[in-house]
Amino acid sequence: MIKIGKKTIIIKQGDITAESTDAIVNPANSKLQHGGGAARAISVKGGAEIQKQSNDIIKKIGSVPVGKAVITDAGNLSCKFVIHTVGPRWGEGKEHEKLRKAIMSVLTLAELYNLKSVSIPAVSSGIFGFPKKDCAEILIKTAYRFLQQDEVGLEHIIMCNFDNETYQIFLQVGKKFSEELLEL
Repeated sequence: MIKIGKKTIIIKQGDITAESTDAIVNPANSKLQHGGGAARAISVKGGAEIQKQSNDIIKKIGSVPVGKAVITDAGNLSCKFVIHTVGPRWGEGKEHEKLRKAIMSVLTLAELYNLKSVSIPAVSSGIFGFPKKDCAEILIKTAYRFLQQDEVGLEHIIMCNFDNETYQIFLQVGKKFSEELLEL
C-alpha cells in the first residue's frame, strides 16, 4: 500500500469484475466492442446493458481515441460505473505518453463523477502488448501524482490484476516506488 495522507494506492491480485469500488476500469478498444480479455469478462458479468450503453456512445461520437475515457453504468457488477479507456498498442509510437494520458483520463473522469474509489487493471499490457513493468510504473506514478493534489476527492485507487505475473510486477514496482519516496 502506498499512502498519500489519507489517500491510498492498493496493489492486489483479484478479479476486476468482483471489485466493489465506485468504478472499475475496462481496458477497451476504440469502438468499445468488448470481445476479449478483461473487456469481455466485464461485459459478460455486467450484462447486456454495458455493451448497449457502449454502443450508444459510439453512435454519438464515432470512436474513443487512444488516451481518452468514457463512462457507463455497471449493469450487474458490484461497482456503480465502468470507466472505459483506450490504451495504446505497443509499437504505435509514443506509447508511454499515451498510456499516461489514458490513466489521467480515467482518474479525471472518476473525479468529475465525485467517486471515492476506482479499480484499475494493467491497461494495454494484455493483447495490446505494453511491457508490464513499464505499465506498472506509469500507472502507479500517475495515480500517486493525481492523489497528491489537495483538491482531489478520490481516496482509493486499487491496482487490481488477475494473473500472478502481473500482480507480482506491480508489487515489485510499488515497493521500489515506496522506497524511493522514503529517500526524499
